[in-house]
Order: sequence, then structure tokens, then C-alpha cells
Amino acid sequence: MATKKSQSEFQEPDSGDGQAETSGELSGYEAPGSDEAMAAEAAESEVEAFLSGVDSQILSVKMALEKLLASISGEETGAQSQAAMDANIVGVGIGLGDGTSTAGSPGDPVLEVYTLEPESAGDLCARLASVAGISALADSDFPIHAVHTGVIDAQPHRMRLRPAPGGISVGHRLITAGTLGCLVRGRSAPRINRLMILSNNHVLANTNGGPLGESILQPGPYDGGRNPADKVAVLERFVPINFAAGSANIVDCATAWAWPERVRRELMYISGGIIRYFRVGATPVAAALGMPVGKSGRTTQLTSGRITAVGVTINVNYGGGRVARFTNQIAVRSPSGNFSAGGDSGSLIWTWDARRAPVALLFAGGGGTTFANPIAGVLARLDVQLVT
Repeated sequence: MATKKSQSEFQEPDSGDGQAETSGELSGYEAPGSDEAMAAEAAESEVEAFLSGVDSQILSVKMALEKLLASISGEETGAQSQAAMDANIVGVGIGLGDGTSTAGSPGDPVLEVYTLEPESAGDLCARLASVAGISALADSDFPIHAVHTGVIDAQPHRMRLRPAPGGISVGHRLITAGTLGCLVRGRSAPRINRLMILSNNHVLANTNGGPLGESILQPGPYDGGRNPADKVAVLERFVPINFAAGSANIVDCATAWAWPERVRRELMYISGGIIRYFRVGATPVAAALGMPVGKSGRTTQLTSGRITAVGVTINVNYGGGRVARFTNQIAVRSPSGNFSAGGDSGSLIWTWDARRAPVALLFAGGGGTTFANPIAGVLARLDVQLVT
């Protein structure tokens, strides 16, 4: 286990990187996988275990709809396919029944379908049976829950605060504004000595635009951030988003190498006009249906909700005609109001209990439903660990 560091011990972005030294006859052996990589595998296994208990007919219909979502037209533009638009769907996942005739028995798995336009479950079944040729949906008792989200937008969009906490406005110098999720560090040299901001690719890397070393501002440009006066970090790494037809993405994430004195471990919220700070746990947990969760974000600040679906496949609109398909995502809704809104992208989602254990990284939403990447996968793909 790495020794816990104070922020003053981290290397600054404009310092030399240095090189990791290796010596000895045993240096050629493969090192153990990171804890985060193992956690990512465990989280994916839990989802697989849950899905293995779902009725095969529900899974079959889910697979058919995922194929429809995968038929994105245009190799270069990644535009939403006409077939998916005709079917009035933008995503699909597995949720739990609420006891209504079209949403299964209470607590039983149901097919949760996210729609472009409002439509009853019965009408949606009929449409999909006709347009997509899914005969199983001709059964009026098929357990389906229609959720109107409209087009799912990647949420790309207020005060300057030093050191900057999680939950506050941040962004690449060429975007509007997103949210600083939390702090992380690399798992091996030289990145183990870098204190970094975790957020989305479309927040820190301008949706694949980069380049590495580009200025990250707090607040984000839309909120008055100016370069270089408000620079808190530089773009350090991002997982590219693939817009090619038939491709599938798992994460929308990036890191920015921060000046330690310009950021802080805590997340923020405002209560009674006073900025208050809190910390989250260091150990990620897997998402589970019904799990109460919270987040602090640039636009809607502190909100709570529940995980309503897992194993979600969703088409996300990044603007400019670009649509990317994401798989194995989670869906969150709040019982009152919105869990998130534009500008909350990059927020860390954590369990709404004393642990405040990290669960996911918020990246998109629409119609009151928020979508997020499981956090274990984010940490594994960026090869980082949380600093909390």
C-alpha cells in the first residue's frame, strides 16, 4: 500500500517527470494487477451475476435493442441511426418492477427503455414489435418500463475557489464548464507523484480534442475562468471516446495534473449560504439497484437519488452530429427534482450513507435520468487511485 502523502509532497506539473528505475534479475517478471483493475473486474462480475438471474426473454430483447442502438449511421459523424429514431429509443437497461401491469412484479427485473419522445409502455411495445421486429414485445404482459429522457446529452456545461474542491466548476480552456469530480494519483512512477483532477474526457480533454498539457481552468470558461490566471492543472491523460459505427465505449474520463496548492481533497456543498466541505471514502463499491447515492456538482450542487438501472447501453449525443454508444453504464434518478443538469458532468457519485463510498463518474443525462460510468472501470482505465 502506498504511503499517504500530504499535498505538498506531490510533484508540480511543470517539474521534470523523471524515470522509474528498475534493476535486478527479477525485473522482467510481470507485476500484479492494480487494485483498481481487480475492482473493475469484480464490479463487472457483480453485474454479470445479476444479469444471469434475469429472464432469458428479457435479456434477448435487451440484446436486440442494443444491436439497434449499435447501428449508428456514418463512420465519421456517428449520427444517430434512423432505425433507432423510428423505434423511439435512445437506451436500454435492466431495472426493477414497480408492480404495474407493464412493469412487472415489485422487485422483479424489468426491461427499462429510454425513449426520445413520451410513449406509454404498451405503445412502445407495439412500436418495437412492428419497427424492430421483436415479436416477444407483442405480449401485452411483457415486463417493460418506458422512461422518457429525450436525446441523451453529454453534460458539457460558478465561483473561483482556492484551493478548489470537488463539486466545483472546472474545464478545458476551450469548453464551457463541467465539474471537478475528485482527486487521484497514478499507481506507478512517475505518475504516483502527480496529484490529479478526475473528471470527464469532454470536460478536461474537450471531447478528444486535447492536447496533453492544455490548460484546465477553475472556474470553467463559461463561469468566467481565464487562461492563464485561473489555471489549476494541465491535461494529463484521457480515454478517447470512439464515435465509429458499431463501436462501444465504457468510460468518458480524463485526468489533469494539478498544482497541489490549488486543489483540495474535500468535496463541497453550500448550506445556509456557507460553503461546507466533506470527504468521500477511498474504497469504491459496485452499483446495485435501489442503492441510495449522492453527488456534488457545478450546476445542481448537492443532490441525492437512487440507482434505477444497471447494465445500461445508451447512445449519447456529444453535439456536432456525433453520437457515441456506451455499455455497462448505470442510471440514477431523484425522487424529487433532477439528480443532475448540464454542467454537472464529471461529478463523483457516492453512496448516501456514512461511508460515502465512490460508485460512479457522472457523464450524461436527459429527462430527469442521469447516466454514469462505474468508478472501478474509470480508475482502472486511467491507471489511478483515489486521493480522499
